[in-house]
Amino acid sequence: MSQVQRTYDRLDALIYNSGAIWWASVEKTPVKRFQLMQQVNPEGLYATIQAALPLFGENNWRARIIVVSPPIYSRFFRGKTAYAMGKVGMSVLTKGLAMDFEREGKRDMAITSIWPATAIQSAATAEMTSRDPSSERDLRSPTIFSDAVIAMLHAPAQSVNGLLELDEDFLRVHAGISDFSKYALVPGSDPRRIMPRELPSLTVAEQDDEGNRVDSSLSVKSKI
Repeated sequence: MSQVQRTYDRLDALIYNSGAIWWASVEKTPVKRFQLMQQVNPEGLYATIQAALPLFGENNWRARIIVVSPPIYSRFFRGKTAYAMGKVGMSVLTKGLAMDFEREGKRDMAITSIWPATAIQSAATAEMTSRDPSSERDLRSPTIFSDAVIAMLHAPAQSVNGLLELDEDFLRVHAGISDFSKYALVPGSDPRRIMPRELPSLTVAEQDDEGNRVDSSLSVKSKI
């Protein structure tokens, strides 16, 4: 962050795309592997945002944060619980920090999570396609992801703050795209959607009822 400040004297956008992946059952996921994923994924995100917040403040709280993390739904946990714990934790941070921005009146700040609706060509899919080249037909080009990120960055802050979005769905609703064939990695193929068509809402009827607010930073002196 200090280098960003020296070079540009401001920070307008932060995109966090961490890459620690291990898909296996709990039994087959050693503690050290679990700890590595938590350090890189949710802990890395938290530390990066903490480092960025002072720069955002110097920019009059006009900035965007994009996080690569999924919508929250139970099927995502299957077969990769340790990985899911970290990635869902990142999505919780998106939701919680968005609420902080709202409560603190930072209306030009927004944090948004994005996840692919269909598998995308990446380092994570390279092993799969090397074993089975025909699996490329179920992949999209990374361009769909970058297009969605750019669209999020240009959208009004209040319209994207706290969203946990899928790339395809965001482009359909917010960018008016209905034909996604150009994003197919193999021309003419129809990649299979891997995410649910409908996702659960995380809001409740008592969403705005906070009871008595508690702020530990005002009453407890940190020993850390």
